[in-house]
Amino acid sequence: MLMVGSVSTIVDNHLRASQAAQRRGDFDAMLREARHANRADAADSRARFRLLECQLYCGQIDRVIVRLGEFERDADSDHESLCRIAEYFTHCADHESALRCYRRAVGLQPNNPEYLFAMAAAEIASGDLQAAERHLTEVISLDQHDYDAYRNRSTLKKQSRENNHIAEIEALLAQGTKVPAGEAQLCFALAKEYEDLGEDEVAFAYLKRGADKRRSVMNYRVKGDVDVMQRLQAVFDADLMRQEPAACQEPGPIFILGLPRSGTTLVDRILSSHSRVDSLGEINNFAYSLMHTIGQAADKLRLIDLSASIDFAALGQRYCDSLQGFGRAGPLLIDKTPLNYLYIGLIRLALPAARIVHVHRNPMDSCYGMYRTLFRAGYPFSYDLDDLAQYYLAYTRLMEHWRTVTNSGFFEISYEALIEDQETVSRELVAYCGLDWEPACLAFHENPAAVSTASSAQVRQPVYRDALQRWRRYEAHLRPLRDTLRSGGVDVDAQ
Repeated sequence: MLMVGSVSTIVDNHLRASQAAQRRGDFDAMLREARHANRADAADSRARFRLLECQLYCGQIDRVIVRLGEFERDADSDHESLCRIAEYFTHCADHESALRCYRRAVGLQPNNPEYLFAMAAAEIASGDLQAAERHLTEVISLDQHDYDAYRNRSTLKKQSRENNHIAEIEALLAQGTKVPAGEAQLCFALAKEYEDLGEDEVAFAYLKRGADKRRSVMNYRVKGDVDVMQRLQAVFDADLMRQEPAACQEPGPIFILGLPRSGTTLVDRILSSHSRVDSLGEINNFAYSLMHTIGQAADKLRLIDLSASIDFAALGQRYCDSLQGFGRAGPLLIDKTPLNYLYIGLIRLALPAARIVHVHRNPMDSCYGMYRTLFRAGYPFSYDLDDLAQYYLAYTRLMEHWRTVTNSGFFEISYEALIEDQETVSRELVAYCGLDWEPACLAFHENPAAVSTASSAQVRQPVYRDALQRWRRYEAHLRPLRDTLRSGGVDVDAQ
């Protein structure tokens, strides 16, 4: 017993040291301490999964995938480990393996609503929307207070007057929710279903109630994000961007970026339907590679200052190496992380051969699209119309800056132009990426690959026009947003 206690103490000490190293931005020490913890007791699940987490941060995806395969084979009837393994497979963009593990866990615990919910999320990513809807309904029958299940279920299809969940959700909301997040989730679900029925006034009332509740529990100030974008413009000026990039010359990858809900997933699906292209979805590899390269930084502004003087070649190579670990076959890989638009200057310096595709949308539709979405994580500016306006103005200024200092060194796609003339814009996109045209790019909705974004249900359909000018249904409610954008010089009618 004494020996076990001693080993446990050693593991605890190394895990604490690993966390401390992560907080100060020392990724090498973070990983080293996690390895020490794992060596001290390879059977300790905390050490096993901490090592996987650190390897993810350091871009060692291939090692993580190998270890996950070993863990899965050894899991037997350990349903908790299977769910943890599935979670890490998701981080590795291996949604098929994640779904397999969740199904095993549910087979062992068929009445566990947490496992059923996770399996439904994996089914949504994999495109099995009917199974996901069935399992989310089962979650609700087991736990009526799993509020997120109501919200997710509402997004899977367009609701009708004959078939919707409004009465059920309103009755639950009237009872009061057990947690503040629950009220927001139920209100977003009701907003979606009422919008589907064309009852726009009621829909917006629930949307605003849900957004206000979500915003009220967040410690966020939009000024912090605005300051970041202003500092990027000051640091990555024309002089810095004119320097010759002695950097990684590997072909690709393809960055698809822009604000969330702007059409980036649609563009990703079109391009990844090409036989020479695979998509990794939304990954954090560029940000992690940057933090690993820089090391310790006191805050985001200091991180930007330090990023201007790093070894750009080392950053580019570290990032490219991390992508190879995903094991995807396509010679060209897509990184579809929307907020990579913050890194356009660094991408140009570190990866001069990369293709960058910026997707944009009518400003009002773009902002309303974000406002009506309850994101699982990130985008805290999207729940208040004034925050949205200030963020959008800062984004607009930053993108204009990137156009100037990179000499328009990226390809831009208007969502509206893509919807109006899918084939022409798709052909231009494919040509920009140096590829020959393939008709499969027009049948993107038949692409069986997984997609784990807020648009996962929509991109299983052919191009549709329903989302164009949707904001005008709520024009009176969105007038403050429109006025702020106009006063900031934004053409709110721009396409």
